[in-house]
Amino acid sequence: MMRASRSVLNAALRRTTTGTAATTPSACLANALVAPSSPLAEMVAPGSPNPSPIAATRLCLQQFRFKSSAPLNHDEEEEAALDATLNLDAAAAADDADGSGTGSEMSNNTLESVADYTSDKSKSGTPSPWAVFDAWGAGTDIFDPLSADEEYKLSKDSVAIPFTDEERAGMPDETSILGAYDHLLKRKSSVHFGYPYNLMYNHEELYEFMKYSINNLGDPYITSNYGVHSRQFECSVIDFFARLWKMEPDEYWGYVTTCGTEGNLHGILLARECHPDGILYTSKESHYSVLKAARYYRMDARAIQTLATGEIDYDSLSAEIEKNLDKPVIINVNIGTTVKGAVDDLDRILRILSQLGVPRDRFHIHCDGALFAMMMPFVDFAPEVSFRKPIDSIAVSGHKMLGCPMPCGIALSRKEHVKKVEQRIDYLNSVDTTIMGSRNGQAALYLWYSLRKKGIAGIKRDVTHCIDTARYLRKVLHDAGFTCRLNDLSSTVVLERPMDDTLVKRWQLACEEDIAHVVVMPNVTRDKIDRFVEELVEARETHGRMEPVREDSPLSKLMCSSWGGETHMPKNGN
Repeated sequence: MMRASRSVLNAALRRTTTGTAATTPSACLANALVAPSSPLAEMVAPGSPNPSPIAATRLCLQQFRFKSSAPLNHDEEEEAALDATLNLDAAAAADDADGSGTGSEMSNNTLESVADYTSDKSKSGTPSPWAVFDAWGAGTDIFDPLSADEEYKLSKDSVAIPFTDEERAGMPDETSILGAYDHLLKRKSSVHFGYPYNLMYNHEELYEFMKYSINNLGDPYITSNYGVHSRQFECSVIDFFARLWKMEPDEYWGYVTTCGTEGNLHGILLARECHPDGILYTSKESHYSVLKAARYYRMDARAIQTLATGEIDYDSLSAEIEKNLDKPVIINVNIGTTVKGAVDDLDRILRILSQLGVPRDRFHIHCDGALFAMMMPFVDFAPEVSFRKPIDSIAVSGHKMLGCPMPCGIALSRKEHVKKVEQRIDYLNSVDTTIMGSRNGQAALYLWYSLRKKGIAGIKRDVTHCIDTARYLRKVLHDAGFTCRLNDLSSTVVLERPMDDTLVKRWQLACEEDIAHVVVMPNVTRDKIDRFVEELVEARETHGRMEPVREDSPLSKLMCSSWGGETHMPKNGN
């Protein structure tokens, strides 16, 4: 709709500067979308007198501005900036009309210069100037539940694909179905607490490229015969992360993956190829994809016990490695566990290997950094996770900390290891080095755009917001009498599982037995946290409190003093 609104805006400019009938596709779209009774419809109707381009355009903006959650306002500075922009655009449209210049339109009749109509500066989260679009619930507003009619439009029968005209006749049309779906996504995004997705982003400038089938098939560094790709952007993204994690030029290789799981599959595949008889060691609180990789590759794997905080039990790891010194050591190091956000101590693990006399050519370390490997370089005084240490690969998700409309990630490894999986594919005129064959070139473009727009300073602001807001959440939960914990370096707050499953589903909390967690991302605000805690208190009064389901349950471990500091136990009487 935002693209449509800009087309309407442009059509209005053409119409009011040339005085011609609305015959272009964009002008026809304008006539189709504008309400017949509106003042704008009178302006764009054939034969109507020509009003001021600025007035027509303002009406366009007023009519389509409902797509933003920001209220209409009359800020004088913003109005002045808007006037300046519209005057330039009107002049450009007139310039195009008389053929005297190229104007400011792109080939699809969309204005290149788009004012910031959706910014609400009162919202917390990323303060960077580009992260202002809030169609996904990034601010404090919570969208209402779906109506019965909207629920029906999203039912199995309504979204079924008809085979005949008779079947189609009794079904809602596609536009109304998509309208209901848009409302559903707004609703779900506005109460999104349990999973690590940054919803505070704006990629409108890239919508134009969704019409292309961008495929980075094959190796990112060896161009295939398929020319519709985004390899230059993908390689730039890999260069950024190589620099972030301190790799020397010409010593690294990487690619944009479909998700963090693919990054883990690739990193562990390289480990197996380097050490075919090695044993994979990983903590029991690792992401499920790590042991999935071991099953796929038929690797000998050992799940190591964890501390109450979620870190790997270093003594247990050392003992298990010592029992198998005749086999190479492959270790998955968690840079933030899935449920508790615990960061395994890389330096301590390296000391264990040194103390056991394991030489460098007999161990391989993969770091699963789905969320926190992107955050740790921006946390002051955090331990360093980088390739200046003897690690071999890192996997990180792109859609989590950076924010992206499609799942994606980055796999980065030492170049020497990739040679072990490389195969020449004549059909591609490239080499096969990745898990997937066809690869989403849109993801590389979106990641590149996010990194360019945010920059180092913008990412650090995001990270600081997440860490600070997570501390705020822990405090208000503790003050309300809930058992809760927050690991150092983490934005994941772990708490007792609510007894009300409706509340769990409403806020989309991720649960494990008797605990749940909230992952504080840039789109999580203090206002929403206050609303969430209020509902938790109400649910506790109605449904009671979760008790440990067994002696060593996850909730029991939250109460363990090994976390240090206050235990955050419920207050007396709660």
